[in-house]
Amino acid sequence: MLLSVEAVQKYLNRSRASVYRYANTDPDLLTPPYNQTKLNPELRRDKDDALEFRPQEVRRFAEEVLGLHPTIQVQPPEETLTHDLMRQMLQELRAIRQLLEGRE
Repeated sequence: MLLSVEAVQKYLNRSRASVYRYANTDPDLLTPPYNQTKLNPELRRDKDDALEFRPQEVRRFAEEVLGLHPTIQVQPPEETLTHDLMRQMLQELRAIRQLLEGRE
C-alpha cells in the first residue's frame, strides 16, 4: 500500500508544500535517480500522476534526513461496495473454474 502526499504530510507533521519540496521530483523526468537526501516517490507513468510513497521510504526519510522517529501505520482501505462486488465476482470465477476442472 502506498501513501499519498496528504498521508505523508500527516506522518511527518509538515505542510503539503514541504512534502513537495522534500520529494525527489524533476519536471523533465518521470523517475529521477534515487537521492538519499530526498523523499523518493514510486515510479510514475505520467507526469500528471499523483505522487505516492512507500511507507518504508517515508520512515527512512524521516529518520535519516529529518531526525524524526514517526510511527507509520498503514491502515487497509475501508470496505466499499466495489470491494464487495469484486469479492463476489472472484467467488463466482472460482466456482466456474471448479466446474470446468471437474469436467476434464
